[in-house]
Order: sequence, then C-alpha cells, then structure tokens
Amino acid sequence: MTNQNTSTDPHEGAAPTRPALKRDISGKMLYLFILGDVLGAGIYALVGQIAGEVGGVTWVPMLVALALALLTAASYAELVTKYPHAGGSAVFAERAYKLPFVAFLVGFCMLSAGVVSAAGLSLAFAGDYLGTFIDIDPVLGAVLFLAVVAALNARGIKESVRANLVMTVIETTGLVLVVVAVSVMFSGGGGDLSRAVQFESGANPVIAVFGAALLAYYSFVGFETSANVIEEVKNPSRVYPRALFGALATAGILYVLVGTAASVAVPAADLQDSTGPLLTVVQATGVAIPAWLFSLIALVAVANGALLTSIMSSRLAYGMGTQGLLPSVFAKVLPGRGTPWVAILITTALAMVLTATGSIATLAETVVLLLLLVFLSTNIAVLVLRRDKVEHEHFRAWSVLPVLGALSCLVLLTQQSGEVWLRSAIIIAVGCILYAATKLTRRARA
Repeated sequence: MTNQNTSTDPHEGAAPTRPALKRDISGKMLYLFILGDVLGAGIYALVGQIAGEVGGVTWVPMLVALALALLTAASYAELVTKYPHAGGSAVFAERAYKLPFVAFLVGFCMLSAGVVSAAGLSLAFAGDYLGTFIDIDPVLGAVLFLAVVAALNARGIKESVRANLVMTVIETTGLVLVVVAVSVMFSGGGGDLSRAVQFESGANPVIAVFGAALLAYYSFVGFETSANVIEEVKNPSRVYPRALFGALATAGILYVLVGTAASVAVPAADLQDSTGPLLTVVQATGVAIPAWLFSLIALVAVANGALLTSIMSSRLAYGMGTQGLLPSVFAKVLPGRGTPWVAILITTALAMVLTATGSIATLAETVVLLLLLVFLSTNIAVLVLRRDKVEHEHFRAWSVLPVLGALSCLVLLTQQSGEVWLRSAIIIAVGCILYAATKLTRRARA
C-alpha cells in the first residue's frame, strides 16, 4: 500500500505521474466485491421469469449464461492484468484502436451503464421493498438513497468494500436460506423433485433454454465493474483472475441451487406470476421465516449493487479524466481519503436526475445493451492487443475465448427491443456531443 500522491506502482509502467489511488483491496476483498456485484438484486427477481421460459429446468439456462459470462470475463482477466489502470474498457479501447473517439465512446457507454444502473437500483430500493417499512415517494427515496451511497463512496474505498463485504454476506445468506428451507421441505415429504427436469409444456427445449439464458445472463452482469478499481488492488496480476473466476463460479453455483430449489418447491406457473419469486418459495416451504426478513435481505442486495455501481462509475470517470477523455476535473482526488470526489459528485447527480426519467425495467434493459457494446469492444481488443507486449506477467486467455465472447455479444444484441435501442442511441448521441464540445473547448484554449 502507498499513501503517496503520485502513482509509483510497477504495474503502472512509465505513465506520467498523477494522483494515486490507495491500494487497499486484498484478494479476498476483491472476490467479495465481484461476488456482491454479480449477485446483486437480479436473482431475487429473475427466477420466476426464467421458469416461465423453461419450466422447472432453470438450472440449464443458468449454466449457459454462466458460460457466456465466462467468455467475456476471460478477456477482462487478460486485459485488466495486462493494463491495471482505472478506466477499464476505455483504456483497452484506447490502446487497441488508437482512436480517441472510439475509446471515449466505449468508456462513455460503460460510464452511462453505471449511472443508469445506479438510478434503476435506487428506484428498486425505494419501491415496494422499502415500502414494507416506510411510506415514501419512490423518486425522493431514490435521491436520498443515492446521497447516502455517494457519502460512503467518498469516505474511502476500504470503507466501501468493507460495507460491501457485510452486504454480500447478508444477500448470500438469503440465497442459502432459500436452499435450506426447500431442503427442509423436501426432507419432510414436500416439494416435487421431478419438476427440476421438466420443460414448459409444448416448448422447444433449445429455443426455451436460449431465451431463458438471455434472462439469466442479466444476473451475471456486474463482474466488469471490478476493472475500474484495479489501481486499488494489491498485486493485481496474481489476485484479479482468481477473484474474478472464483466469484463467477460461486455465483453460478448459488444460482443453480436456488433455481433448482425454487422449481422443487413451487410450480413454474406460480413462480412466473410472482413479483417476489424467492419470497413465494420460502412461504411455500412452510418454514417459519418472517416475510419482512426477505424484504430486508432484498433491500441489502439492491443497496450493495448500487454501492458497487457507484464505485465503478466514479472510478471510470476518474480514469477517463486522467486520460484526457473527460475534463481533467474528474481526476481530482479528495486529500487524505484518496477518493475521486468530483467524479463521485457528478455521477451521483446524473443518477439522481435519471430516477425521474424511466421505470426500473426500462433502465435495466438500457444498461444491458450499453454493456454488451462494451463487452464486444473488449473481446475484440484482446486479439488486437496480443502484439503489444508488457514487462510484467499477466493472465492470458485462450484465443478462441474472446472470439466466442464477441460472437455471444452480437447474438445477445439482436435480442434487444427497438425501444431500448432508441434510448441507448440517444445516450450515445449525447456522448458524441460531449466529446465534440470537449475537443472544441481544448482547441479554443490552445
């Protein structure tokens, strides 16, 4: 760990000196950071929709989605350990394509996805889950929630990751609780194990699994945020791949177990009709678990996702600021805390505005499309940058993996609706305008 004001880490290479972020994240902390972001709130809401596609065989699309996520994760593991700088995908695009505009668009898509995601998660937090405990206007609740998240983010990365550790344990415990409750139910003669191998009546298994895998894939999105805290990770070349693949594997196992348990406890039709599928499962088991407990766990899961997304967005904005892709003010670091305070303030303010512009579902779908564009760029960048050698050791993915990763992104992009494409196109257009304005301002000053 270094407390100096300039970057001196050997992984940084000969880059110009700039304000340094503190290397306070250990391997275990990074693993929990990624796990908490991947688990998020998705699994608490998507099990029912997945069951609606495939019936009781929810574990199959979960495994397919895990495989798709691992393809792109392999590309991230190689590039993050090769170029361990905050900025993530924007750094990779800049090095691979040598076009500042392309690098800006990739970084802007990632940044926009983070800000939109924070807005959506804050609305989810302030909606029905919070309504179990207190009656408050959703938008007002979302804004207040984002302010608290920003304060924790600005306090320091160690405090933020420690908070993530506690919340990850809670949301993971909730998933384990589902599996245990169904196990108790099954051991007592309840449930129906045969449902776990039954497809939806009349459905084509291949088409059904593919459609459900698209939904399940959303639950694995989140691992990419870890690329933007890499400057705060100790020994990133050795630690990052282990934490990344370990967290995805853990999430995959939990998803398969929870999905299977849900199918055993409740018929697919009932799961599909439920807005709180895991609560429906727990109640069906007959195990004495209070309804308010799952609402609380869901709130923790959503809050954890929002915190990690806030961290990612601010670190990405900081990284783009140090590269000159955004105004240099984004690179300002809070003295003593070592956190990018300007980036935190601006990204939080934008998220607050977005809470009043769309529903949770619309915001979530927009996030996915923007991230798929980023993933496509990253998978291609791996192959382009193979000719670029670095002095330190780093992870290297098999060449076929980024190829398959890019193809998977293209396939998933074709499944998005026209409305989501239009919303994303508007966001990208705003980015283009911002880029042009930044260039004109710099030329005028020169």
